[in-house]
Amino acid sequence: MAKYTNAERVFRALQRKEPDRVPHFEIIIDPKVRNDILPGSSYEKFVDFMDIDALVNHERDMIAEEVISGNPRVIRDEWGVVKRYTREYAPIPIESEAPIKIEQDLERYKPPNPDEERRYDQLRRWASLYKGERAIIAMVLEPSTVVSDIMGFSNWLTCFYSKPELVKCVNQIVLNYKLRYINNAISAGADIAWIGGDWAYKNGPMFSIEHFNQFVYPAFKACVDEAKKRGVYVLQHSDGNCWSFLDKIIKAGVDCFHPIDPLAGMDIGEVKQKYGSKLCLMGNVNCATTLTTGTLEEVRNETKEVIRKAGYGGGLIVSSSNSIHQSVKPENYVAMLETIHKYGTYPLERHFDNLVVPGSGKWS
Repeated sequence: MAKYTNAERVFRALQRKEPDRVPHFEIIIDPKVRNDILPGSSYEKFVDFMDIDALVNHERDMIAEEVISGNPRVIRDEWGVVKRYTREYAPIPIESEAPIKIEQDLERYKPPNPDEERRYDQLRRWASLYKGERAIIAMVLEPSTVVSDIMGFSNWLTCFYSKPELVKCVNQIVLNYKLRYINNAISAGADIAWIGGDWAYKNGPMFSIEHFNQFVYPAFKACVDEAKKRGVYVLQHSDGNCWSFLDKIIKAGVDCFHPIDPLAGMDIGEVKQKYGSKLCLMGNVNCATTLTTGTLEEVRNETKEVIRKAGYGGGLIVSSSNSIHQSVKPENYVAMLETIHKYGTYPLERHFDNLVVPGSGKWS
C-alpha cells in the first residue's frame, strides 16, 4: 500500500477511504501528560516525537482573559463570561455572573472582534511548517456552547420557553463571530474545522429535539456550510448519548463525528454499521477508566477492539473517548499510540481474524 503523509492519512480517513494506517490525534493533550512523556517539550515537538497526524489549534486559547478578583483562577473572558479554573484545561463558567440574562443586557453588550490578527498567528506558523505534512485543525466552539455561557446554562434553557427571541438574538451575535472566525482560520491555513460543543448527557440529549432544531442546529449548520464552502473538512464533537442527533449531523454535511462516548451507550461498532458509509468515526478508547486506571494490556486490547470494530474500509480515526486529560497515565497513552501503529496498518485483515465488516450486521 502507498505511504501517505500524516495529513494525507487524515484526509483519506475523512473521505472514508483506507489510508496506510489508521490516523490518530486528540482534541486536547494535557501538558502534564505531555511533559511526563517528553519533558520540556512544546506541543509541536511532542506531535513530531509521537508522530501524531494532526495539530489542533483551539479558538478558546485565542480568547483573551483578565483576572477580576484577588483569585488568579477567576477570570473574565472577551465574551464577558466569568469563569473559574480548576485542575483541567477549560475553565468553568460561573452562571450567576452571566453577562446577558435579560433583553436590556443586549444594549451594552460588545462581543469580541474576530478579525484580530493575533488569533491566527499559530495557524499561520503551523501552515508554514507543516502544510501538507500534518493536518492543521482549527477547533471552533459550537455557537450554542458560547451562547449558553453568555446567558448562563440554566437561564439559557429556561429562555427557550420564556424568552426565545432573546436566545435568537444572542445566537446571531455569536454566529456572526463564528462565521468570520472560520473564514479567517481557513485563510490562515486550517485544513479542517473541528466544531465542538456538548449536546448530550450520558442518558440522552440536554434538550428536546424540537429545541435543538430551533435554537442549536441552525447556527451549527451555518458554521458547517461556511467551512464546506471554503473546501475544508468538518469534524463535530459532542460527548454523551448522541444517537438522537446523528442523522442531523450527517444531514448538516459533517465529515467526522467524535468521540462516540462509550460511557453513554454509544458502541463504535454499532455506529460504524449504521453510519459508516456516510460518516468517518473518531474515538473511542475510554479515557474515564481504561486510560486512567487500566493496565497496559487493557489499553492495548481496547485500542485493538476499536480498530477491529470500526476500521474496515477506512473512515476511522482512533483517539481517546474525549481527551488526554491530566489523569491519563502517560504510559497508557503511549501504549494506545503504539497499538494504533502496530495493529492499525492496512489491510487490517492481516492483524484480525474476526474483523467486523460493515453490512455484516455484527458489531460486538
